[in-house]
Amino acid sequence: MNINSKAFEYIQNTFGTDIATNYKNFVDITPVDYIRINQLKTDFLQLKEILKRKYSIEIHEVENIPFAAIVNSDNENLIGKTLEHTLGFYYIQSLSSMLPALILNPNQDETVLDLCAAPGSKTTQLSELMNNKGTIVANEIDVRRIRALVFNIDRLNLVNIGVINNKGELLSKIYDNYFDKVLVDAPCSSLGIIQKRGEVTDWWSIEHSERLHSIQLKLLIAAIKMAKPGGEIVYSTCTLSVEENELVLEKVLKNYPVEIQKINIPIKTIDGKTEFGSKTLNSQLEHTHRILPWEINSDGFFIAKLIKTDSTEPLEKINVPKSDLKIIGSKNKQIEIYLIQLANHFGIDFEIFSNFNFLIKGKDIYLINSQWQDENINYFNRIGTKFGAFDSRDRITLHSNGGQVLANYITKKIYHLKNIEDLEKYISGSKIEANELDYGQYLIKYENHSLGTAIKSPDGLKSRFPKTKRTQKIELK
Repeated sequence: MNINSKAFEYIQNTFGTDIATNYKNFVDITPVDYIRINQLKTDFLQLKEILKRKYSIEIHEVENIPFAAIVNSDNENLIGKTLEHTLGFYYIQSLSSMLPALILNPNQDETVLDLCAAPGSKTTQLSELMNNKGTIVANEIDVRRIRALVFNIDRLNLVNIGVINNKGELLSKIYDNYFDKVLVDAPCSSLGIIQKRGEVTDWWSIEHSERLHSIQLKLLIAAIKMAKPGGEIVYSTCTLSVEENELVLEKVLKNYPVEIQKINIPIKTIDGKTEFGSKTLNSQLEHTHRILPWEINSDGFFIAKLIKTDSTEPLEKINVPKSDLKIIGSKNKQIEIYLIQLANHFGIDFEIFSNFNFLIKGKDIYLINSQWQDENINYFNRIGTKFGAFDSRDRITLHSNGGQVLANYITKKIYHLKNIEDLEKYISGSKIEANELDYGQYLIKYENHSLGTAIKSPDGLKSRFPKTKRTQKIELK
C-alpha cells in the first residue's frame, strides 16, 4: 500500500520528513485488532479465558487504557464472528478511537450529546462509562448509518441512549446551553487511518480537507452553543491535517466563550501546532494532541478538550411538536399490571422495574433507564431499547433485548440449551423440541450466556432471537 504523493508531501511539509517516512513505512504493516471490553457484561480475565478456550484467540490488556485489549493471536480471523461479540461482550475498535470518550469521561448523573454518533463505537463507550444510566443523545445525519448505530446499541443492551437523525449544526436550535458534555468526533478526510482504509490514499487532497473544514467548524460551533456554561466539549478527528484540527479550533477560540483544557493522554503524542505556514496560532493549541499512528500501532488521531466559560446567545428555536407519548415509570397505571404479570411469570422482584422507565408506542414498549431527562420525545427516532409488546392475550411478550437486560433478575422460566445443535437452531430463529417444557415465555441461556427469549407452544420452542443479529456471521463453538 502506498500513500499518494499529495498526502505524503502534505505530511512532509507540515510535520517533517521523518514523520512522513515513518507513516509511509507504517501503512505497509498489517493492522492489528483491538477490542473494548464491555464491563457491564464481563471483565478482561473472564473474556480472555472464553476467547482462548472456544476460539484459540489470545488477547492482552493494554496498559493505562481502561477496558482495552489487543488481539495477539487470531489465526482463523474469528474476533468479529464469536457468539460473545454478537452478545455485546466486546466491541472491535481502534485504540485511538477509545480515547475521546475516556477524555470526556461522563458520569451517570450527566446529560451527554454525541453529535456525530454512527456507527456507535464512541456512543456505546460513553454509555458504558455512565454505567448505562444518565442521558445520552446520539445524533446521526445519515439515516442509513443509523441502522448500524441502533444495532450496536441493542447488541450491547444499552438503555440510556436516544437516537436523533438530523444535521448536527441544526440541533442547537433545539438544545440551548443544555448538555453537561458533548463529543464532536467530526467527519474528516481520514488522513490518520490509511493503514486500515487504503482507499483514503486514492482520493485524499488538501482541497477535500479544506472543504471539510467548514462542516467541522459548523459542528463545533453548534456543540459549543448546546453545552452548558462550564460544560465540556471534546473535539476529535481521525485525520492529521491542520486545516481540519487546529484551524477549526483557532476560529472558535476567537469567536466563542471556550478555552482549551490541558489533558493527560496515557500514550505518546505530539502537541498541537501554534504556528502553521506564516500564521501564528492561539497559544492554547499547544494543549491539543496529535496521535501519530506508528507510535500507538493504531489510527492517527487529533484530540482537544474545551470548556465553555459563558453562555452563548441562542438561535431561533425550532418548534418541536408536543407528543402524546410519555415516558412513564413502572407504577404508572398504563403498565404496572402488565409488569406485575411479567414479574410473576419470570420470578423477578417487581421493585427491579423501578430502575427503568418505559415508552409505549402502539403495541411496542421500549425500556429506558430511570434517570433519562430529555422530554423532546417526538424528535427521537428511538429511545432506549426494545422491551416487548402487548400481545393478543393482553400481556407483555418480552423481547430478546429486554430479556437480556433483565437476565440477572430472572429466576424462573429459564431454559438452558443442551447442545450446539440447539444453539444453531436458536440463533437461526428456528424451533427446538423441548417437549419437557410448559407453554409460555422463556429466557434462553447457553453456557450461562443469556441469548434472548423464546416461546413454547404445541409446535415447539420458537426462537425470538432478533432478526438483525441473525444476519451476522456467527462461529458457534
